[in-house]
Amino acid sequence: MNQLLATPSIRAAALTDADTLAAFNVAMAGETEQLRLIPDVVAAGVRRVLADPALGFYLIAEQAGRPVAGLLVTTEWSDWRNGRFWWIQSVYVVPQARRQGLFRSLYQHVWNAAQASPDVCGVRLYVERHNAAAQATYRGLGMSETDYRVMEALRPGLLWQE
Repeated sequence: MNQLLATPSIRAAALTDADTLAAFNVAMAGETEQLRLIPDVVAAGVRRVLADPALGFYLIAEQAGRPVAGLLVTTEWSDWRNGRFWWIQSVYVVPQARRQGLFRSLYQHVWNAAQASPDVCGVRLYVERHNAAAQATYRGLGMSETDYRVMEALRPGLLWQE
């Protein structure tokens, strides 16, 4: 049996996972948005989250003892709901392990933890508008599109290489 088809184990990321998670983030940005992130900036950002749980937490999916997927959860306070939304970010599955339910396993882990946390009112994520495959996956997990669009203003020079 292909070891990558085995049921994944899901665990909280540790500082020793920082390099793997940073590499996942750089790969994901390149694949989905054709961005060349600055590896040192990404690595520092990952380490900062791992060192300060108030910023969020990472989960790792492993198969055969190897990290094959990961994601970040951050929070947003909703005064309308008197609760926190958990935002799923930085989702990445290594290419040879895709289409095996790894994101589904990670999402279910997040969803179960969110439901067990009294101050969490929901789970959100954002998805590229042209990424139909990801959107279908998220809908298949019971998520629905909102009426909101994400808008931002970024400081130049902090996120990617030209």
